[in-house]
Amino acid sequence: MDISYTYILIPSLLILVVIAAVWLDRFSVPVILVALGAGILFGSDVLNVWYFEDAALTNEVANLALVFILFQGGFATKHGDFRSVALPAGGLASWGVVLTAAASYGCLHYVLGWPMELSLLLAVIISSTDAAAIFSILRRQSLPPKLSSTLEIESAANDPMAILLTMAAVEGLKSGQMEGLETIGLFLWKFTAGPALGWLIARGAVMLFNRLNPQERGYYYVLLVGVILLSYGLTELAHGSGMLAAFTTGFVMGNSHFIYKQGARNFSAALSAIANIGVFVLMGLLVFPHRWATLWVDGIVLFLVLTLVARPLAVWLGTPGMGISARSKLFISWAGLRGAVPIVLATYPMAAGLPQGEDVFNLVFFAVLLSVMIQGGTLGMVARWLGLSTPSRPMQRYGLELVTMAKSELDLVVVDLPDPKGCPGAKIRELQLPPGAVITLITRDGEVLIPKGNTRLLGWDQVTVLARAEDADKVRDALLAAFEQPTATALT
Repeated sequence: MDISYTYILIPSLLILVVIAAVWLDRFSVPVILVALGAGILFGSDVLNVWYFEDAALTNEVANLALVFILFQGGFATKHGDFRSVALPAGGLASWGVVLTAAASYGCLHYVLGWPMELSLLLAVIISSTDAAAIFSILRRQSLPPKLSSTLEIESAANDPMAILLTMAAVEGLKSGQMEGLETIGLFLWKFTAGPALGWLIARGAVMLFNRLNPQERGYYYVLLVGVILLSYGLTELAHGSGMLAAFTTGFVMGNSHFIYKQGARNFSAALSAIANIGVFVLMGLLVFPHRWATLWVDGIVLFLVLTLVARPLAVWLGTPGMGISARSKLFISWAGLRGAVPIVLATYPMAAGLPQGEDVFNLVFFAVLLSVMIQGGTLGMVARWLGLSTPSRPMQRYGLELVTMAKSELDLVVVDLPDPKGCPGAKIRELQLPPGAVITLITRDGEVLIPKGNTRLLGWDQVTVLARAEDADKVRDALLAAFEQPTATALT
C-alpha cells in the first residue's frame, strides 16, 4: 500500500469510528464493537479497502495498546475500592482463570467430544477476561464502585495466568510434554515481580514529577509516556508480568500527589482511548469472515460454553465466603467479557506452527465478537434487571488543574457527591473542612455555581476544593459526612 494512501485511510477510519460511536452511543453500542466492525468492513472480505493479514504485527500493536489501557485502568482505580475488592478480584484473576479453563476443557472435550488439542488450546486461550473490553464498556455503566472495581481489577490482573496457561499448552503440544512445576514457578514470579517493579517505578516517577519544574508542560506528557513504557519493558526484561506492572504503576501514581496530575490523568485517558480504538480496528482488519463459513457453529458453541457454563462455575466456585451477593455474582458471571488478550493469545499456536493454529484463531475471534456484541451490549440491561444499576451520573465536560508560578503544597481536590440526585446535604458554613481548605466552585446540572456560606450541597454535585495535598482524604470525609446522616433541614 502506498504510504500517502495510508495517511488518508487511517485517519479516515478513526474519524468514522468516533462519529459512528457517538451516534450509536444512544443505543448503548460499545465503541470497541464499532471499531471492530469498521475494521471488518474496510478489510479484505467486505470492501477490500485494506488487505491486512500480519498476525505478528497485530500481536505487537495489541500488546503496546494494552500497556496504555491497563495503566489508565490503574490510574483511575481508587485505593479504597481496590482494598475492598482485592480478595475476590485476585481470586478471579488466579484460580478463577484456572477454573474457567478447566470447565471449558471438560465441556468441549469430554461432553462435546472435540479433539483434545483443540479443546485444550481454546480453553486456556479464552480463559481470561479482557481489560480493554472491560474498561471500555464498564466505565459507561452506573454500577456500585465495589462491583465495577472487582471486574476491572480482575481483568487487569488475570493476564499472567492466561498467558502462562497458553504458553504451557502450546509448548506442551509442540514438544509433547508438560513442565508443570516450572510453569507454576514462572507464574509466581510474574505475579510478584510485576506489582513490585510497578510500585518502585511509580514511586520514582512521582519523585521525578515533583522535583522537575519544566516551563514546557508538554515535557510532563513525554515523561508519562516514558514511565508507562518503562514499567512494562523493564518488568518484561526481568521475566515478570509487564501488564500487571503497568496497572500497578498507574494505580500507585493515580493515588499519589504530584505536580500536574490532572493534566497527566487527561493525557493518559486520551492515550487509552486511542489505543482502545486503534487495536480493535486493527484486529477487525485482520479477520477474514469468509473463513467462518465452516466454523461459525463451533464458534457459537464455544461462546455458549464459556458464557453459560465455564464463567459462572468459576465465579460461584471461586468466590465462596467473600461477601459477594448472589445478584452481584450473576452480574460478574455475565460481565466476563473477552477481547483483545484472547485474540492476541490465539496468535501463539499459529506462531508455533501447530496444525490447529488457524482454526483456534478464527474460533476465538468469532467467540470474542459474540462476547462483545451480546454481553457488552446488554450489560446495562442486565444491571437494571438485577437491581444493580443506579441513575447515570453525567461526566463533567470541564475540569480544573492547579498550575502555580511557585512551588506549593496546595492542590485541587475534586469530590463527586453521592446518590441520589438532589439529596440535601449540609450548608458550606456547616462543613468541618481542614484548616486552610476553601471550596472554589460547585458544578451542578452542567452549571458552575459560586460557593457561598449559605449554599447547600446536593447529591450529584461536583465540588472542587483548594486544600493541602495531604488533607485530600479529610476534605472528602468532610464533604461526604454530610450525606451519611439524613438532614431534616428544608432546601433553601
